[in-house]
Amino acid sequence: QVQLVESGGGSVQAGGSLRLSCAASGYTYVTYCMGWFRQAPGKEREGVAAIDRYGTTSYADFVKGRFTISKGNAKNTLYLQMNSLKPEDTAMYYCAAVDCSVYMVRRPHHQYEYNYWGQGTQVTVSS
Repeated sequence: QVQLVESGGGSVQAGGSLRLSCAASGYTYVTYCMGWFRQAPGKEREGVAAIDRYGTTSYADFVKGRFTISKGNAKNTLYLQMNSLKPEDTAMYYCAAVDCSVYMVRRPHHQYEYNYWGQGTQVTVSS
């Protein structure tokens, strides 16, 4: 059974940094495409960053140059390094996965491309 468990969220002042982790288990990690999403109260879930099974990354415009997505191969862990945080980055952050060896992901920042989700970790940025 596929499981994704996020950690690393917390409260930070504007301009600070956090690193989110997503521990993945129950599947062949290397064949999966993964992404980070976020959802603020009253808003729709939006894609933040994505990484395919070859390591190619993509980012939403609002985080380019500030956030970095990466995979830790040895420990089946996905990371999101977040720098220069802004109050508008406040949200619940989720990691997501899909087996892209059997499914072609066309829109990596769209939530409906992914079928496995973690429970989320809260990020709060104060001004």
